[in-house]
Amino acid sequence: MRIFIRWGILALAVWAATALIPGIKVHGGAWSYLWVALLFSVINTVLGSLIKILTLPAVILSAGLFLWVINAAMLELTAHWSKSLTITSFWSALFASAIISVITSVGQKITLRTRNN
Repeated sequence: MRIFIRWGILALAVWAATALIPGIKVHGGAWSYLWVALLFSVINTVLGSLIKILTLPAVILSAGLFLWVINAAMLELTAHWSKSLTITSFWSALFASAIISVITSVGQKITLRTRNN
């Protein structure tokens, strides 16, 4: 059940990014947002984890800010592999990555707090 909640939070974060960033767009309705969230989470889990391990020195030297660059690259890869997501520039992907990271972090903290109470 928890995985579906996280998936929904990620889809909501993608929606917020498309609403706030002009260079990113999801074509379709709610199912498209869920599809993009699922594909992004799979790509980020499999490939993103490997890249994060390989670029650990850059992540440490940048105090973790390089993680947003990696997430932006994974978002670009998601757009490349999905017809539902369009990203016009890397800067759009970078800002969207920051928004998605913040919203998913807040969502995880809220779900952990409600689960522990």
